[in-house]
Amino acid sequence: MAKMDLNKQANEILRLAEESGAQSNFFFLTTFKRYQVQLRILEDLEVSLKEHGMQITKEYVKGRGNLCSNPAIADYNRTTDSANKTVATLMRILKNYGVEETSEEEDSLMSIINGN
Repeated sequence: MAKMDLNKQANEILRLAEESGAQSNFFFLTTFKRYQVQLRILEDLEVSLKEHGMQITKEYVKGRGNLCSNPAIADYNRTTDSANKTVATLMRILKNYGVEETSEEEDSLMSIINGN
């Protein structure tokens, strides 16, 4: 699978949003910006998980180690849930601007949002 170019996809989403008139909507802009931040957080957490693994050793005062789950797993899961909710909000905003399931614009936009 080819690595997604998130900046390119973000620009295409903004272009399609502009065509539908949603780009100037405050709620679209703030929600889209929030979604971009969430994606960057997820990328950083993925790097951390790859680097440190799913389990880490937590050291206590006396130097004893205890194997435990990496706290980045919980952060990743929470951020993923939030990002999914943010996408749902974006889709509702776009639907209100006439980007419907039956329109060609919706197919293109949803394709980009889905990484296709």
